[in-house]
Amino acid sequence: MGSTVKLTTKEKIAYGLGDTGSNIVFQVVINFMMFFYTDVFGITAAAAGTLMLVVRAFDAITDPLMGAIADRTKSRWGRYRPYLLWMAIPYGLLAVIAFTTPDTSESNKLIYAYITYALMMVAYTAINIPYSALGGILTSDIRERASVQSWRFAMAKAGGLIIAVLTLPLVAFFGNGDDQLGFSLAMVVLSVIAIMCFVACFAYTRERLTHSSESVPVKKDIGAVLHNEQWWVVALITFVLLATVAMRGGVMPYYVSYYLQTESLVGTFVTVSMIGGIFGAFMANWGSKIMCKVKLMKLACVGIALTNIILYFVPQDLMYVALTITLLTQFFHMILIPMLFSAIPDTVDYCEHKSGYGPMAMSFSGHLLSLKFGIAIGGALTGWILAGYGYQPNIQQSESALDGIRIIFAASPAIGALICLALLYFYKLDDKWSNSLQITKGQA
Repeated sequence: MGSTVKLTTKEKIAYGLGDTGSNIVFQVVINFMMFFYTDVFGITAAAAGTLMLVVRAFDAITDPLMGAIADRTKSRWGRYRPYLLWMAIPYGLLAVIAFTTPDTSESNKLIYAYITYALMMVAYTAINIPYSALGGILTSDIRERASVQSWRFAMAKAGGLIIAVLTLPLVAFFGNGDDQLGFSLAMVVLSVIAIMCFVACFAYTRERLTHSSESVPVKKDIGAVLHNEQWWVVALITFVLLATVAMRGGVMPYYVSYYLQTESLVGTFVTVSMIGGIFGAFMANWGSKIMCKVKLMKLACVGIALTNIILYFVPQDLMYVALTITLLTQFFHMILIPMLFSAIPDTVDYCEHKSGYGPMAMSFSGHLLSLKFGIAIGGALTGWILAGYGYQPNIQQSESALDGIRIIFAASPAIGALICLALLYFYKLDDKWSNSLQITKGQA
């Protein structure tokens, strides 16, 4: 059953609060976890990189399983909304535990890191797949879908802004020189804020579309996704893009501390990145109303590539130039991301139109699996490249190590954006396709 209802700004903001909650934890993972593991927790960069890759392998099981469970959930609150309520507290608790340092040997610390990181990612899966699927059933209007995803990622970056402003000051305040204690207690505060955001998202959104899966075998869900070539295009773009996001985010503290030699401004760089992202998300909202979102995505890829190429050549002594260009890279990046997420419901419509069946949560679970694999590969590459270029924690870095940091921070996003631009030429679900689908539905 379809619904082309125009959503209120209140409901769009409420939906976005779900990603504010997710990103209060997720952005700490992206921007600080590698640094936490190597310089606070006490394991090597190579070990941390391998950890992030190995743990994500389990997502190949948990993500489709969660998609199947969510598509078949029945409750008085709907199919996907209840998970915002059920999983909020476990997600927050596991985030705190993952950023807690046990007083034990390095080998035991590594075991602890594997277990706690894995559990935190399972909780992320259990709340984020239903949350993402919820965005696909608020409305079937293609432009409203783009708008709600733009609001979502503006609010996501607001969550990122919260962690940029609060994380390191909270670590310093609670730790008073003990960063291990500081990170643990800082995550308590941030997790409470995240939980409140999830509850607000649950309270002020509404499920309107139905995609019945109760009597359908799970293998049919998986088959429908895997045979959807337009879904594959979006998934591949997401994989490449998020690999570079993980690389850039993971190495940002190193770039600011060691390349620019302004360690005190790590929080400023994260803050500016989030502000650039917020403006980019609102530009995506405006741009999707006046042009085809496929064209908008291509323009965003060009912007990402050009700004990162410039950033790569910024000398060490031009910190404010690097800061400004960093803002621009995130502005273009956050034009692209909401459009990618708004494309997933379109690929479900495409699948349903082509074969008569399109599973929403399973499509999002596969999409998030590509996202997580991208982050895993990016996190692993960050650790491996740092180690390969000779990085050693808490010392003055060699020229080789600084080159590695710069390559990860600026060159990798530029290369990734050009790959995404090439892949977009295989994506066909533009405004022309959407209009023809609506005409077909109207005739039916």
